[in-house]
Amino acid sequence: MGHKILIGMQWGDEGKGKITDLLAAESDAVVRFSGGNNAGHTVVAAGQKYELHLIPSGILYPEKLCLIASGVVVDPRSLVKEMTGLKKRGVALDNLYLSPEAHLVMPYHLRLDKLEEEGRSSEKIGTTGRGIGPAYADKSARRGLRVGDLLSRERFTARLEKALSYQNAILEKLYREPVFDLKELTAEFLPLAEKLRPHVKSLPSLLWKIHRQGRQILFEGAQGALLDLDFGTYPYVTSSHPGAGGVSSGTGFGPRYLTSIIGVAKAYLTRVGQGPFPTELTGDQGEKLREQGQEYGVTTGRPRRCGWLDLPALRYAAMLNSVSALALTKLDVLSGFSEIKICTGYKLEDRITERLPDVFQLESARPVFQTLPGWQRDISGVTSFQQLPSEARHYINFIEEETGINISLISTGPERKDIIHRKPL
Repeated sequence: MGHKILIGMQWGDEGKGKITDLLAAESDAVVRFSGGNNAGHTVVAAGQKYELHLIPSGILYPEKLCLIASGVVVDPRSLVKEMTGLKKRGVALDNLYLSPEAHLVMPYHLRLDKLEEEGRSSEKIGTTGRGIGPAYADKSARRGLRVGDLLSRERFTARLEKALSYQNAILEKLYREPVFDLKELTAEFLPLAEKLRPHVKSLPSLLWKIHRQGRQILFEGAQGALLDLDFGTYPYVTSSHPGAGGVSSGTGFGPRYLTSIIGVAKAYLTRVGQGPFPTELTGDQGEKLREQGQEYGVTTGRPRRCGWLDLPALRYAAMLNSVSALALTKLDVLSGFSEIKICTGYKLEDRITERLPDVFQLESARPVFQTLPGWQRDISGVTSFQQLPSEARHYINFIEEETGINISLISTGPERKDIIHRKPL
């Protein structure tokens, strides 16, 4: 039995929530393996919009297991708030489970995240301010707190006291900021433990059991491959590994049975925060893309930077993750453009390359564009490839030819039903 991985192929915000929700229908478990509540996945079902941050996008199917694995950093306040909101809307959470090995995002992480970003002056990363980076830093430094610690009053209090001796020293001596009180934090967080306790379960053995039973697992990525801590546009990256390689380290499920890797990419390109973006559109066309695509961050509400599709970046992400198929989202957003540009390479001083340069070269690289004819007809909700305008079909075929990857799914709107099943995954 082979299992599927779904990952973002750009700088996040590719529409993974919808595709995860779609593929969850034929899966038995959906597993979130990295990131934190800095991610936002939107699912639209029966006209209702659900914005998810930590909970896997399969949660709208009550019979599916939804697992938050150890590679995720969890803000307990955010998770409980998200759970409460879903319950109020009638969403069942009986099959939601959380790894005891997942690290906690604490209030001092949020404070440090904002202070560190402010201290970068002109070289800001564009962090969401959700404390994700500092939480991963504490995890690597072996001073983090985990979900399992939260379930034990004595262990949580002792470990938090030790953590505060370090964190408060930084806040007080380096930033001249108020410190955190042990009693206040324990009074706030220990009640959260009781809300989470029924959902905490060791996941590696559960995943192995699901596999042995011949059931299907879908691993849901957060952020995108170009934000990978090692292989993204460093330092303008996230603090984890959102690509296919992060699945095993983030879940404890070995790679032998991970056989289908589906990449999700927008039909154009967006980015939130700082970092190089050679195909960015800053004029009327960029604003048109933003408004037609409603390109505002699910987590922060910030307007996303918008631009034309970047094929060298897409090929790079495909290479890193050995992608077997693509899901292309928001094709309908390109309706109404008389012509559409697509980046096929970069000009670097006196030479042209079709490969993605390193981040320092990328900042000064000039994109080489191929101009394709656009289409004027609204394609929202189209479910057949042959029903698309010939220009839209040509655009899809051009991307396939340039990347060598089958585009199996094409999204033409926000609803579950707005999808073209073009080729088998």
